[in-house]
Amino acid sequence: MKPRATVATDAGSAEGRGSAPAGEGDGDDGSRARAHGPLRTDGSERRGRKGKKAAAPANGITRKLRLRRDRTLILMTLPAMALLLLFNYVPLLGNVVAFQDYDVYDLGITGSPFVGFDNFTRIFQDYRFWEVLLNTLVIFLTQLILFFPIPIAIALLLNTIMSARVRAWVQAIVYLPHFFSWVLVVTVFQQMFGGAGLVAQWLREHGHEGFDLMTNPGFFKFLVTSQAIWKDAGWGVIVFLAALAAVNTDLYEAAAVDGAGRWRRMWHVTLPALRPVIALLLVLRVGSALNLDFEQILLQRDQVGAGASEILDTYIWWTGIKTGDFGYAAAAGIFKGLFSVAMVLGANKVAHMMGEQGVYSKK
Repeated sequence: MKPRATVATDAGSAEGRGSAPAGEGDGDDGSRARAHGPLRTDGSERRGRKGKKAAAPANGITRKLRLRRDRTLILMTLPAMALLLLFNYVPLLGNVVAFQDYDVYDLGITGSPFVGFDNFTRIFQDYRFWEVLLNTLVIFLTQLILFFPIPIAIALLLNTIMSARVRAWVQAIVYLPHFFSWVLVVTVFQQMFGGAGLVAQWLREHGHEGFDLMTNPGFFKFLVTSQAIWKDAGWGVIVFLAALAAVNTDLYEAAAVDGAGRWRRMWHVTLPALRPVIALLLVLRVGSALNLDFEQILLQRDQVGAGASEILDTYIWWTGIKTGDFGYAAAAGIFKGLFSVAMVLGANKVAHMMGEQGVYSKK
């Protein structure tokens, strides 16, 4: 009988607890009941007084609290955002010139008459424009094939150097030409490979015929590529060295234990680690196919002639801006921008097909 009495007593106490008024319980349920009324037991979401869902703050923090927490960082970024807006986005409004018969001296943007797509029609009907576009793409492909692998090779070479002091000296030497102006770079190449350069003089002193690579139209695309390699290859190594620094050293040790030599470790460990970075930089490089160095080409344009050295930027400069035909120049600039966007999207699609993320993810 005692067990039954005990059960009855427990049931009665549980009944008493269950019949207690709402709000007198202990813990969170009681406090929520006092603050918001009785809890719903049918699984539906609790709604506010006006029948709207109570919005749950993201990550437990409301937008107001996030703004208050990050107000210092927001204030620090405001000047940079203002400069970006002022110098990068406000000038985009000037593209309206491409649809006008623009008169920079008398009428201006507000007074120049609209001509629709006449400036674009002039571009597409200009055979010289397509020759320049083809020449620009040829120079770009030459630089892509000969220049793009050089920073990767230098990074792999520096990664194999064990002495930190030697690595630092090599990095300083290969980085230094990046800070030279194109005037200095072209001057150095003129003194080395010009008609009166050191190489030509040495050949003549030893009974050979000299040469002048600086005025050879057929060699021009290789000349500008070699100048770009000497100037910027060392600077491009930085990204690949950062990627190599993130490679787990345990992978090299495991490969060495499995009997892989230096070349095998580079092929199966190092290059796969660099593959995402290579794909990203390749996509960005393809997107800038028409953005060759304007100053570099302009400095050497007269030496080899416009037929071999003319690129899209110099052609726009000579036929558009220098002659005052700003509508034609603006239309060519819009075409260049749209072409670059299409190249980026196409290269990024190829990167996705190869299993890489590219500039942005597929999701």
